[in-house]
Amino acid sequence: MMKKHVTIYKGPWVLILAAVFLQSCDKNFTELNTNPDASSEVIPEYVFTKAEYNGAGNNLNLLLGTMQYTTSYNDVAGFGSKYVTSQLFQTSPAFNNAYPNEINELGLVIKAVRDDADKVNLLAEARIWRVFCFSRLTDLYGDIPYSQAALGYDSTLYKPAYDPQKDIYASMLSELDAAAQSLDAGKSTYGAADLIYGGDTDKWKKFAYSLMLRLGMRMTKVDISAAQTWVTKAITGGVITSDDDIAKMPYLSSGQIINQNPVAYELLNADYLQADGNSNPEGGKYQDVFIDYLKANNDPRLPVLSVVYVNGAADNSPAVQKGMPANINNSKPADFVTYSEPNQQTVLLLNSPLLVFSTAESYFLLAEAALRGWYGGATASELYESGITAAMNQWAIIGGSAGVITPSQTSDYIANHPLNTAGSFDEQMSQIYTQFWVGLFPNAQEVFASYRRTGYPALVPNNYPNNATGGKIFRRMLYPSSEQNLNPESYSAAVSRQGADEVMTRIWWDAQ
Repeated sequence: MMKKHVTIYKGPWVLILAAVFLQSCDKNFTELNTNPDASSEVIPEYVFTKAEYNGAGNNLNLLLGTMQYTTSYNDVAGFGSKYVTSQLFQTSPAFNNAYPNEINELGLVIKAVRDDADKVNLLAEARIWRVFCFSRLTDLYGDIPYSQAALGYDSTLYKPAYDPQKDIYASMLSELDAAAQSLDAGKSTYGAADLIYGGDTDKWKKFAYSLMLRLGMRMTKVDISAAQTWVTKAITGGVITSDDDIAKMPYLSSGQIINQNPVAYELLNADYLQADGNSNPEGGKYQDVFIDYLKANNDPRLPVLSVVYVNGAADNSPAVQKGMPANINNSKPADFVTYSEPNQQTVLLLNSPLLVFSTAESYFLLAEAALRGWYGGATASELYESGITAAMNQWAIIGGSAGVITPSQTSDYIANHPLNTAGSFDEQMSQIYTQFWVGLFPNAQEVFASYRRTGYPALVPNNYPNNATGGKIFRRMLYPSSEQNLNPESYSAAVSRQGADEVMTRIWWDAQ
């Protein structure tokens, strides 16, 4: 068979064709490599909406166990209530999630609007929300990247320094003050793109001053003079004292995950989707400390928050509620189905709002301010009772008709739990912040901060085998290991200044 020979002519036409081909590729390169669904321009409204979702959703549900609301027989899932050494990495996600998401997004928004006088409200509200996001981070970790955070895109600064928490607090409080004063009801807002307040500048101002009240109180152990100054300024500015002004994020029952209540979503998918009391993949239940307290005090919230599955049906009768001990050692108890778990109709609603700052929190903080002599608008007892009332009422906001607690139930509870005004300062603080613990559930992150500052409620730590804390409730979260590898100089400087990167190291405002 004759073989065919093909001769490739390597003349000038080949070079011409190659040049044309390359020129053609170069001509369409930008078009071919541009995402048609993306925008090269920052649209502040869209990015701010995303930052609200990310900031509100950056929760650590493990703190539900730490504050002894929930637990698990499983060592891994129960880290928050057991402090198991091998699971310490679970304390890092809030840091890892915040910087590429809400912190970066808010930086983009602020850069886009800061030079436009007509967008002063957009700037102010982004600054206020950024303080909320940064405050959550620094309260968990202490020193964090702050003044140099999210500057990689603008300034190619990829190894930001960690600011001392004392300086972060000073800056955050000043930011709130300046932002609140700059709000102008006569200028444009985010409108519907602002999921929390719909652009209402008066409500954003109350939120700013409420955050100032929270952060001012945070400093009572380290700088009582500054704490009083900022708390007084916040009260004068006007804080949240009406349910109409609550800072809350709305959610949907379906659609993308980011549109669903993050606390409910995580709890459902970890344990409670099956809703039969037994098929809980992570072995979670309410902890006995929480349920025992509610039962012992005839708390009308118990049937609103808790159910036990009896013959496959949810039963919210107070008599059958029973919390699970936190010291169960990695073995599913035989009576697992008899323990209480979150109510599907209230706590686990995917479309329920997340309360970012509640009326109840304001009133309890104001009660402390009155107790310290920093506020004369009402007595500590009156404010304490208003806090309990608001905490009861908020479950109708969260759970609708299934969350309603009647006025008579609330008044009966208050009558049986008056503030002991004849007691010592510490005794009254114990009452206020025990009610704070019950009243802010499931906002465990804020309760964790309050517990470290006040020591209340007087929780007994779980001295579980192989725990990382010596049988104590931990004081802070660990920086991600990636910081040691990618930002070693800044990480080392922070550790040298603050103390060892350990869960028992106290942050600045959590002084002994």
